[in-house]
Amino acid sequence: MPQTTLITPVILSGGSGTRLWPLSTQEKPKQFLNLLGPLSMFQLTFQRCADNAVYRNPIIVGASGHADIIQEQMQEIGAPPSTIILEPCARNTAPAIALAALAAENPTDLLLVMPSDHIIKNVPAFQKAVQDSISVAQARWLLTFGIEPTGPATGYGYIQQGDKIVGSTRSLAAKKFVEKPNQEKAEKMLVDGGYFWNAGIFLFRADAYLAAMEEQSPEMLKACRAAMSGERTENGICYPDADAFSSAPSDSIDYAIMEKTAKIAVTPVNPGWSDVGSWDSLFDISDKDPDSNVIFGRAETIGSNNNLIHSHDLDVAVLGVENLIIVTHGNKVVILPRGQSQDVKKIAQKLEDKS
Repeated sequence: MPQTTLITPVILSGGSGTRLWPLSTQEKPKQFLNLLGPLSMFQLTFQRCADNAVYRNPIIVGASGHADIIQEQMQEIGAPPSTIILEPCARNTAPAIALAALAAENPTDLLLVMPSDHIIKNVPAFQKAVQDSISVAQARWLLTFGIEPTGPATGYGYIQQGDKIVGSTRSLAAKKFVEKPNQEKAEKMLVDGGYFWNAGIFLFRADAYLAAMEEQSPEMLKACRAAMSGERTENGICYPDADAFSSAPSDSIDYAIMEKTAKIAVTPVNPGWSDVGSWDSLFDISDKDPDSNVIFGRAETIGSNNNLIHSHDLDVAVLGVENLIIVTHGNKVVILPRGQSQDVKKIAQKLEDKS
């Protein structure tokens, strides 16, 4: 890679993470939690793009209510000065990325778009995939990274590979995007081969993304341009115009752009990735004790196996139980069978409706 090729990381930090309730809340969603160690996933995302020979200072797109925690966590790790854009309201990933593309130093800048709530265990493998994808992105492809599936997961969307891209060592044209499948369809895709999990991580030129949005969702681009034209800066933070941004259609990059645009590429990679989208996924990626329990905090187990216990506020003791998720936070306790944690947000919503 030529030394002059620098990539601008775009760190998306606006998610709410309700499936990790009661730890994850609107005030402190999962990307800011230290779920796996001393650093939050937001901080770990920063560390992936710390090499200033490869990366420019990041652009962060977050929620207006998280200004303090974003700055606090950046200071804790000595993060470089960054462009911070705080959305006045949630409009999903397509408009959020447009704000970052409009804020890029140059229209031809390469943007590496990363959600701030993902875990990547093999960072060198991820970095190698990014480097191998640069020439494709510079050729104005919108490139996404496809995770090589380890099983028939039903919680992720999939990308079907197409033909190899001439001149690329590993990138392929994306044939189609597949919505989250049922178990039968997921198993069939694994047997057929050529399908990857859609990680929601992208590499493209700022102008290529904006051009695709102009073609596929011009009203969204118009609203984002107006929001950035009317932005105000306060304490080094960019606040897009609220009225303009709220008029943008709310849509994901997949629905608004990637599924409709012709020149889409996918680079397969297997970097030990997880979106930590549920307590079950945290169990899957965490170290286990001899009885296959995952324990964070204060817990004792006797004759119990295959449980996840997360409790820093209370002492938890279990005897003769298996395949449970037990989480405490403050005065809240949630207990449910493993395999059903996707429904935790229903519990959170029910309690919120009562309050």
